[in-house]
Amino acid sequence: MTLPDTLELIRRLVRIPSVSSASPERDMSNRAVVDQLAEWLEALGWSVHVTPIAGRDDKVNLVARLGAGKDGLVLAGHTDTVPWDEGLWHFDPLDVTEREGRLYGLGTADMKGFLALVVDALRDLDAAHLSRPVVVLATADEETSMAGAHALREPLGRYCLVGEPTGLVPVHRHKGILMEAITLHGRAGHSSDPAAGNSALEGMVALAQELLAYRDELQQTWHDSTFSVPEPTLNLGRIQGGDSPNRICARCELELDLRLLPGMDPGRLRRALRERARCIAEQRGLQIDFTALFEGIPALETPRGSAFLGLVESLSGHRAATAAFGTEGPFYQALGMETVVCGPGAIAQAHRPDEFLDWRQARQASELIRRLVHTLCGRGAGDDRPQESSSV
Repeated sequence: MTLPDTLELIRRLVRIPSVSSASPERDMSNRAVVDQLAEWLEALGWSVHVTPIAGRDDKVNLVARLGAGKDGLVLAGHTDTVPWDEGLWHFDPLDVTEREGRLYGLGTADMKGFLALVVDALRDLDAAHLSRPVVVLATADEETSMAGAHALREPLGRYCLVGEPTGLVPVHRHKGILMEAITLHGRAGHSSDPAAGNSALEGMVALAQELLAYRDELQQTWHDSTFSVPEPTLNLGRIQGGDSPNRICARCELELDLRLLPGMDPGRLRRALRERARCIAEQRGLQIDFTALFEGIPALETPRGSAFLGLVESLSGHRAATAAFGTEGPFYQALGMETVVCGPGAIAQAHRPDEFLDWRQARQASELIRRLVHTLCGRGAGDDRPQESSSV
């Protein structure tokens, strides 16, 4: 099988819709994207395994391996996209349009483009020339539950490059995240007699004030000047309650997003947040329910002394930076893989109409992938650690 050229590889993945969404009516399978990747990699002689996510046969992970041994390099990306805004795109979101050095299309930057570039960069790789294996990991549902990354139970290599869009700047630290829904249940009644009911909406106003006070405490305690937003953030993103201005509100729901700095524990923060909310509910005689909209990920922290980080810095020509967005990286780090986030495209272009990937940066990413594989996995690669350079 002769693989298509670089542009066509990207185009074929973008043309396959694979939205993951918390709304069931918008959520889609990623299997067709994985099947396309599997077809290409099997044709190149890779060993490919496709594994369904527990409880979701329509959601699958792909693990493809070339070469024998262990302690190799993992090239990781997710196969899903966010939904697109109908009518706001100037180009077909489910195709690739090339204009003035840019490739427009849903997932070109985040991050089907990276997966296509991995296939393109390694199309001529020969297992006989490898001293360590190269692994391609393509996951499901990164944009919602991160179920694909959660499903992994053991390390797939020693080093892991997550190709999220960073402008090819290595990211060694990023914030963590959790999302929560809080529901208060009161008692309805006629608005002319406040004693006839117990307002869940008024209780939520008090609860929101308590959460904002908690945010202030967190921001006074935690600070990291290496981030563009140096404090943890807590955003009250959505509130809904009541059905009529002349009726006491019986139910009110609040949804929030909490972004964590390295060192902050998502589980501990969720427990503290819930305890504060529970105290407000008890004071007001309201019932309270909690729903974890997103269980959360810890922050990523790969130390500056990491030899792998030094190698990615050297090959990319950029010094490592931090990022406010989250990735699957912390899950891979927790499994024992030394992890750096670095890929083509800009995060500012993700999750918005007219998402694009810079064509020049795509070519640079292909070269970075080839050089990483050669340095870490090629015959004659050092047995102990990656080569480092102090030139960055």
